[in-house]
Amino acid sequence: MTESLRITASSVDAGLLTLPWSTPLAEWPNDNIVFLPKGISRHLVRFATLSGRVVAIKETTEEMARREYDMLGNLTRLDAPCVDRVAVIAGRRDASGDPLPAALVTAHLRFSLPYRALFTQVLRPDTATRLVDALAALLVRLHNVGFFWGDVSLSNTLFRRDAGAFAAYLVDAETGELHESGLTAGQREHDLDVARTNIAGEIMDLAAGGRLEGGVDAVEVADGIMSSYRSLWAALTDQESFGSDEAWRLSERVQRLNDLGFDIGEMSIQTTADGTRVSIQPKVVDAGHHQRRLIRLTGLDVEENQARRLLNDLDQFAARISRLGSDEEMVAHEWLTRVFEPVVKAIPFDLRSKLEPAEVFHQVLEHRWYMSQAQGRAVPLAEVLTSYIDDVLRHRRDEATVMGPPTETMAIPVVTGTVGVVDDEDEVDWRDLV
Repeated sequence: MTESLRITASSVDAGLLTLPWSTPLAEWPNDNIVFLPKGISRHLVRFATLSGRVVAIKETTEEMARREYDMLGNLTRLDAPCVDRVAVIAGRRDASGDPLPAALVTAHLRFSLPYRALFTQVLRPDTATRLVDALAALLVRLHNVGFFWGDVSLSNTLFRRDAGAFAAYLVDAETGELHESGLTAGQREHDLDVARTNIAGEIMDLAAGGRLEGGVDAVEVADGIMSSYRSLWAALTDQESFGSDEAWRLSERVQRLNDLGFDIGEMSIQTTADGTRVSIQPKVVDAGHHQRRLIRLTGLDVEENQARRLLNDLDQFAARISRLGSDEEMVAHEWLTRVFEPVVKAIPFDLRSKLEPAEVFHQVLEHRWYMSQAQGRAVPLAEVLTSYIDDVLRHRRDEATVMGPPTETMAIPVVTGTVGVVDDEDEVDWRDLV
């Protein structure tokens, strides 16, 4: 390390000073490197340990590193789903004094995977659809805060399991722009067109490698983002008119948005001069309705669909113990200590890197439903847990520690537009989570 090294960091971490910045990233010793799966990238990216956690390090120009660092900070402040920034390392020089590329350091998103690591052998139609739907929802959230991505693709996205679906996170903001006044229809359509083109290319690439199930149409899968995006965008932003005697439709619109996982921060309501018609249009919508309610009641910070599923179980618990109308926080605490935590803690320690706790709880609920249907009785939870652990969980791969190939980069030509860096799972100690 030389005196010219410049570190810009979002928080003080002395471990940054111990990494071998005077060595080209491709030559870093294995003692510093963590081998994890990642997507195709235009830049060299490797994963490293930093103060007991895993970070992704991307070599790029200082200008691009600082621009992306600032953009990730802005997106985080807007509560957009993206990886967390850690630092920009500039002024690097090797032992001979020759300059080295700057580096952008981002935090590893636990229990997330690139799309290629989400299926073990071939991509099935239902998995492809869920991935595209998750990317569409991410794009809506980003557009809603005025972010123009410019390079939308599956490879520029990380995915977390979310109660049978997937939650998507932006991982490469290099080409993005933030517009405080919002995006034009043309900008949104441009992002959609780029997404469609890149997704089709990525699916075709899987087909060329024999990793696509027969009958899956790459173009049809790619077209899915258009309909999924437009349906969700319309639900959030369309103006709606109804008669003044149909005021119940106000509550219906709010409930519909809540079911999609959004809260309304402001709603514009206009009536006609004779009072016969009412028009409404949501002005500000924020994602994470169920997440916020669950974290307020229990402190559990999970994905949106997981939160919805856990809240349903919490409400059913309140009904079973005849506590409807009781203090919601007290009932939630009782559910947390009597239902959720015992299930999570019952998982053997050697299996706790399979899935994150909320996803395990969701799958236990699913397993209980199937067992009860098959046996025609309400199967006790203890019996369900034993069956789930032995018949399902034990046979899953460890998603917290999925390891990639021996090489750290992939030299695959990209012909459908540029794609970015993807970072994946670090090892998670569940004793910190339960």
